[in-house]
Amino acid sequence: HYSSSGGVVLHYLVRLQPFAALHQRLQGGRFDVPNRLFSSIQQTYDMCSKNSPTEVKELTPEWYSDPSFLRNGHNFELGSSVVDGKKIHDVELPLWAGNNPEKFVKVMRKALESDICSRMLPHWIDLIFGIKQRGSEANRAFNTFYHLTYYDATDVARVRDRNLRRETEHHIADFGHCPTQLFFRPHPSKIQRNPSKTALRTSSTSKTSNIAYNKR
Repeated sequence: HYSSSGGVVLHYLVRLQPFAALHQRLQGGRFDVPNRLFSSIQQTYDMCSKNSPTEVKELTPEWYSDPSFLRNGHNFELGSSVVDGKKIHDVELPLWAGNNPEKFVKVMRKALESDICSRMLPHWIDLIFGIKQRGSEANRAFNTFYHLTYYDATDVARVRDRNLRRETEHHIADFGHCPTQLFFRPHPSKIQRNPSKTALRTSSTSKTSNIAYNKR
């Protein structure tokens, strides 16, 4: 299924309010079973990258801006893992983060702004908003979903059967909707700056400023 607000935002932000309360409302007044809660960066990475072909959660902005979503600052009782009995509290970070949420977010933001991410970003845009969202390109990229996931697949307002309409609405709410397709050709890459030219231009500007200052 596709990402949805309940499946992504409330999953990752379960330790923050008002998301914790909304998560509990979605789960019938309690937190989800411990082993399905967001508890480990490594576990989440493994699920999205290799262990589960249906796991398509996108990262929320907090991963690059707000380390508080990684701490259980409200001391919510999130239960214990049924696998190893470990109590679920703060999110387990990679070793390189040194158990420091601020460092983790800082490195994530730096990676997001890196040249390699800039080079790969057009391919992500093609999958989510562009040419690989539908049709033959989507098939080749293994990027296809259940038909109700797509916006124009079913006009819910025209479904006369009340039960069928309710089922359709619930399916969309639970399993998400693809965003509207915005681009119909491969997305262009970002124009990379030439570091040597940038340094030369900066150096020339600095020298010009110093000359002008000394002449005063």
